[in-house]
Amino acid sequence: MTTHSRRQFLTTAGYGLGGLAVAGLYAPGGGLLSAAQAAEFIDPLAPKSTHFAAKAKSVIWLHMDGAPSTLDLYDYKPELIKLAGKEVPESFMQGIKEGVRGVSGKLFATERTWKQYGESGAWFSDLLPNLAQHADDLAFVKSSVTIGATHDISILKLNTGDLNPGRPSLGSWVQYALGAANPNLPAYVVLYNDSKEPRGGSVNWASGFLPAVYQGTAFRTGDSPILHLTAPEAVAAAQQEHSLDLLNRLNRRLGDRFPEDTELKARNRSYELAAQMQIAAPEAVDLRKESAATRELYGLNDPATEGYGTCMLRARRLVERGVRFIQVISGPQEIDGEDRNWDGHNNLEGNHRAHARAVDKPIAGLLADLKSRGLLDSTLVVWTSEFGRTPYGQSGDGRDHNPWGYTQWLAGGGIKAGTTVGATDEIGLKVASDVRVDTYDLHATVLQLMGLDHLKVTYLHNGRAERPTVVYGEVVKDLLA
Repeated sequence: MTTHSRRQFLTTAGYGLGGLAVAGLYAPGGGLLSAAQAAEFIDPLAPKSTHFAAKAKSVIWLHMDGAPSTLDLYDYKPELIKLAGKEVPESFMQGIKEGVRGVSGKLFATERTWKQYGESGAWFSDLLPNLAQHADDLAFVKSSVTIGATHDISILKLNTGDLNPGRPSLGSWVQYALGAANPNLPAYVVLYNDSKEPRGGSVNWASGFLPAVYQGTAFRTGDSPILHLTAPEAVAAAQQEHSLDLLNRLNRRLGDRFPEDTELKARNRSYELAAQMQIAAPEAVDLRKESAATRELYGLNDPATEGYGTCMLRARRLVERGVRFIQVISGPQEIDGEDRNWDGHNNLEGNHRAHARAVDKPIAGLLADLKSRGLLDSTLVVWTSEFGRTPYGQSGDGRDHNPWGYTQWLAGGGIKAGTTVGATDEIGLKVASDVRVDTYDLHATVLQLMGLDHLKVTYLHNGRAERPTVVYGEVVKDLLA
C-alpha cells in the first residue's frame, strides 16, 4: 500500500481546490464559458440574445384585480339575456363538480347595450366605449381557463404559473432570459394606482428561486414612486458620490484578490445601478413635460381616470426607455362608500361601471399613443385577470367566480390583430371550443413573441431544470401574426 506524507496530501488537495476554481469557468454541459455566460456571472442584468427573432421588445401586462365579468364587457351572449331569471339548465353544468360551483342562483343578465365594432365585428358593451374604438387592434382569447377560484391562489397562478409561492413571476423569467435593455432602469417594473400594495403582495412579482436581482421593482403612486431613491436632505450629492466611490474602490480591491468571486462583482453592479437610477428613474416617471393633449388622452384631467391613467402613461414612458416587462395592476374604486376591486359578488352594475370608467379611457389612450409613436408593433399589451365570472347570479345582483371559461385579449407586438380564438357556451359558463388557453399557454405565447422558446428558458434548481411553464404550456399559434 502506498503511503503519503502530510505535505504530499496537502499539495494534492491544493491541486483539487484549484481544479474546482477552474471548473467554475466551464459551462454546465462542458467546455469553457462563452463570453456571454461569463458576463452573466459578472453582470446578471447584461443583455442576452433571444432564441429567434423577437416580435416584441416589451410587455405591458394589465391585470384587472378582482376578476371582471367579461360577460358584461366582451362576451355577448343573446341566449343568456333570453334565459335571464331562469334556473341554470343542468346540461350546462355537466363536468363541473358540485363542490366548486359556488352559490348557483338564477341566470343573470345586466342591462348592457351591445354593439359590434371595426372590420372584425368584435362585440363590446357600453361599459367600454373608448376601448371599442380599437377593436381591430385586439386579439381576443374567449376560451381562457385556469385552476382554482380563490383570488390569492389564482392571482399567483396568473403571475407565476403555480398555486403556491416560490416560483418566479413571468416578468422575472423575462428579465432572467433577456437581461436589461437600459442599464439605468430596472428591466421589470410593477405599477399600481392605489396607496396600498395590491392583493397578494410582492410574491406576485418575486423572483422565486431565481436570484433576487430578477425580482420586479414596485413603483408606488405619487411623484416619488421608488422608496429611498432620493438621498436624505442632510447628505449632499458630492458626499454620496464620494461614499459610493469609496465603497466601489474597496469592493474592487477585494475583487482583484478574489477574481473568481463573481457574486462580489455582481453586487458592485447593483450599487452602480442604484446610483444610475437616482438620475434616470425620476425622469422616467415625471409626467410634467407631457403635452396637454397627451394628458387628456390618458384621462389625467379627470379624477375618475387620473390614477390609472398615470400608470398607463408611465408604462408608455418606461417602454420608450427600454424596460422589458411592466406589470400594471388596477386598484380599487370607491363603491357604496367602500374601496372595492373588480370582485362583483354584489352590485355588479355599480362595481363594473366604476371600474370600467377608471380603465377604459387610459387603456384606449395607451394603445393610441403607442400606435402614433410607432411603438405598438414592438410592444405586447396583455389584458388579463385571475378568472372570470359566472352567468348565474349571486346575492341577487352579482356574479360568482368562474375558472371554466372567460375572455382575455392581447394587442401589439406580433399579434394577429382583429381575431378571436375560442369561445364559451351559449350562456358563457364553460369553454365550448377545442382551443383551451390556460395560464401556461398564455405565458408560452408571451415568451414566444419576446423571441424565447419557453422550453429552452431553464434554470437549475434543486437538481431540476425548471422553466417558466413548469411542465405544461403550448404556444397559441392562432394568435400570432
